[in-house]
Amino acid sequence: MSFFFRAASRLRPSPQEIARTIKDSLVALDTKTGAKALEDAEKNILTLRHTLSGDGEVEPNQEQVLQIALEICKEGVLSLFVQNLPSLGWEGRKDLVHCWCVLLRQKIDESYCCVKYIENHVDLLDFLVVCYKNLEVALNCGNMLRECIKYPTLAKYILESSSFELFFQYVELPNFDIASDALNTFKDLLTKHEDAVSEFLSSNYEQFFGLYTRLLSSTNYVTRRQSVKFLSEFLLEAPNAQIMKRYILEVRYLNIMIGLLKDSSKNIRICAFHIFKVFVANPNKPREIIQVLVDNHRELLRLLHNLPTSKGEDEQLDEERDLIIKEIEKLVRISV
Repeated sequence: MSFFFRAASRLRPSPQEIARTIKDSLVALDTKTGAKALEDAEKNILTLRHTLSGDGEVEPNQEQVLQIALEICKEGVLSLFVQNLPSLGWEGRKDLVHCWCVLLRQKIDESYCCVKYIENHVDLLDFLVVCYKNLEVALNCGNMLRECIKYPTLAKYILESSSFELFFQYVELPNFDIASDALNTFKDLLTKHEDAVSEFLSSNYEQFFGLYTRLLSSTNYVTRRQSVKFLSEFLLEAPNAQIMKRYILEVRYLNIMIGLLKDSSKNIRICAFHIFKVFVANPNKPREIIQVLVDNHRELLRLLHNLPTSKGEDEQLDEERDLIIKEIEKLVRISV
């Protein structure tokens, strides 16, 4: 019995062999054509998945998983994962994404070796972002990117790269699933790491909100709704207080919110109100903001009185609306 187990142990491939086999099959897939090369690559990726996560009968050996992660990095397999993703079939891509996520989480001596590898090969991140244009692999790349964004250094790179601006295009793609996935990735980039986001927005405030304004003014209803909803949540988060204070000093953004208060969508009007109310409630409103509120007070009061509520279900919204109405009326009295 003990001889059987020793023999079985010798038959089990080492981490080095696993990484080398995966590498060879992906290189072959990259250089050859035909069903055999694809079949071998997908079979080896499935085997890797079972080794990393178990197969339902055998649990993964964590020490072996860590060693595989090291060998994967040593052999440059992560680069081959990204480069060959479009060549795989649906199941193969699904297995590859699973392996990618597991490998990135492997921590050895306080260091994530696969994350470190990507830090040294940031072109992989750019490639994944661009792949949102590829209908076949867009959702797979989205999953891989969101796993990367969990790590501050990788998220910071994407934010500061020229690739980041592509997300403003992706959230308006005609394919709803891909546009929604891109928006989820966009949200993660702006919410996962407060310090990196604060630094990025402080340095790129004009450019970022200039692009974001186009989303708020989009003719696509879904884009408009999702954009104003996210902005209303993002600006009101405590870590973004300084960004919000800067935003509510600008007349151009107040005018955008007034325009959204006129939208035919109830949900858009309510989200716009949650941003508009901060402009009005700001105790240090610039003269230009006050002037816009006074000059447009009749229309604003009408819009606020007609703001849809949940018929008693959202008492806080009703209270906030009444306070904002009173503040506008007060501004009008003072200006007379």
